[in-house]
Amino acid sequence: MTEPARIGIVTVSDRAARGEYEDKGGPAIVAELTKILISDWEAVEVVIPDERSIIEETLVDLCDAERCCLVVTTGGTGPAPRDVTPDATEAVCEKLMPGFGELMRTESLKFVPTAILSRQTAGIRGKTLLINLPGNPPAIHDCLMAVFPAVPYCVDLLEGPYLETDEAYCKAFRPKHAKKKP
Repeated sequence: MTEPARIGIVTVSDRAARGEYEDKGGPAIVAELTKILISDWEAVEVVIPDERSIIEETLVDLCDAERCCLVVTTGGTGPAPRDVTPDATEAVCEKLMPGFGELMRTESLKFVPTAILSRQTAGIRGKTLLINLPGNPPAIHDCLMAVFPAVPYCVDLLEGPYLETDEAYCKAFRPKHAKKKP
């Protein structure tokens, strides 16, 4: 039996980290991934403040020590002074994956003109794909549905676990030459 895929879920929010605000972003990501994935997976959930050094340390820990194949963040992607999640993500990644942010912004623009203010990004650290999502639960859904079809194949290319999706909800794309792992 194979071990479940480990997926890091990071809520970046000063108020949620202090307990002044209910974290809605992290649970929204878990709910979406529960609908999307039919393969075994487990969430490694963390709620942290908008502090760049803490965000960087958390991302490194989830990638390197916790061995998550995917880390998804929520919050801290705007232009405000304390919005530093993309900066922290870029600092810990070896490769940036700008297409993820471009597609998420394009999708969000269908709903709100302020989507252009988002600095969402994605990148690779070792064998982990990191994706920044907005903090709003409906936007989390829209953005995840836009990019997730490419996520399983990206994880395959990083030699991670084989992520299977519920094709009725979100169909993953893999080239015909890509083979299912045993």
